[in-house]
Amino acid sequence: MREGDKTVLVVEDELAITRFLRASLQAEGFRVVEATTARAALELAASKKPEVVLLDLGLPDMDGLDALKALRQWSSAPVIVISARGEEADKIAALDGGADDYLTKPFGVAELMARLRVALRHASGEAAAEPVYEHDGLKVDLAARRVWLKRKEVRLSPLQYELLAALVRRCGRVVSQRQLIAEVWRGSGEASPESLRIFVHQLRHKIEPDPVRPRHLKTEPGVGYRLEAPER
Repeated sequence: MREGDKTVLVVEDELAITRFLRASLQAEGFRVVEATTARAALELAASKKPEVVLLDLGLPDMDGLDALKALRQWSSAPVIVISARGEEADKIAALDGGADDYLTKPFGVAELMARLRVALRHASGEAAAEPVYEHDGLKVDLAARRVWLKRKEVRLSPLQYELLAALVRRCGRVVSQRQLIAEVWRGSGEASPESLRIFVHQLRHKIEPDPVRPRHLKTEPGVGYRLEAPER
């Protein structure tokens, strides 16, 4: 599908931001539909079936998190939250509520487009099932359960591998601590944010050329972690 065939639903009640988003998206060949309220957004999501939704949280008729919850009852379209709320609790709530990513205002066109394309790749199935991840010397083959750094195979413990695999499956997107703990430890009472940080620290020492300045596994402070997406 070409970008000209893809529709982006912009849910934003500030006219200046809507104009910025419309111009930026149309310049990249996307079709744009717009809503200024949550009710209108849900109606457009049902009728236009957009490939991705850009959702502001500060809507006049409903909190954006409630709108996200309503949308997730029937739609799996990628949702990127765009909000002036930069608090960690808001980011975590959005990600745990079903958002695919979170952008804090103000943001640039390049960052928006990068996040948008990652969300679209995941939705199209390119990152489904057991992908092969390659970025800056790091290669992860999930089907073979093997990892290489600079063509040298890396040995990981089972939990280290599960942590890396969870991030590979969502590469380019921030994954909250709660999501990672639930997926990697599968409800074990032994898991905690502190144990997650320890495993991230251990993993970085195995997959990063310089663990102090990670190129691959990035921290979203207070929220979670992001594995850098390969450039396309």
